[in-house]
Amino acid sequence: MPSKIPKSESEFKKKLSPQQYKILREKSTELPFTGKLLHNKETGFYHCAACGNKLFSSETKFDSGTGWPSFFDSIKNSVDLKEDGSLFMKRIEVQCKKCKSHLGHVFNDGPNPTGKRYCMNSLALNFKRKNSNLTKNQNLK
Repeated sequence: MPSKIPKSESEFKKKLSPQQYKILREKSTELPFTGKLLHNKETGFYHCAACGNKLFSSETKFDSGTGWPSFFDSIKNSVDLKEDGSLFMKRIEVQCKKCKSHLGHVFNDGPNPTGKRYCMNSLALNFKRKNSNLTKNQNLK
């Protein structure tokens, strides 16, 4: 069951580490090749670190070589896509559908069957092993 969604920015600040807050709520990006989930090969699901919404399955994760965890598809109705014109580029931002937190961006250079590359920040995600309560990336504060 997803955790309670914070209702104010002060609640998000209490729940998240400073680095997570900067990424999830202020739309920052972690440095490439630094995320703890980049090389994760365990079976399970990736959840929003801000609200617990289930976002991606390990079955859709692939090594894009970009330095961020990448997926060729999201879980149905878990994310919203928004135009992002920041940094003088035209990109598509990926937000958590439940709490509107910034997760990363999606590009059209991924593998089949979708051709998509959801390029996510590790700190925006928590990983839960299939059939386990153990998670990675929790309690980073």
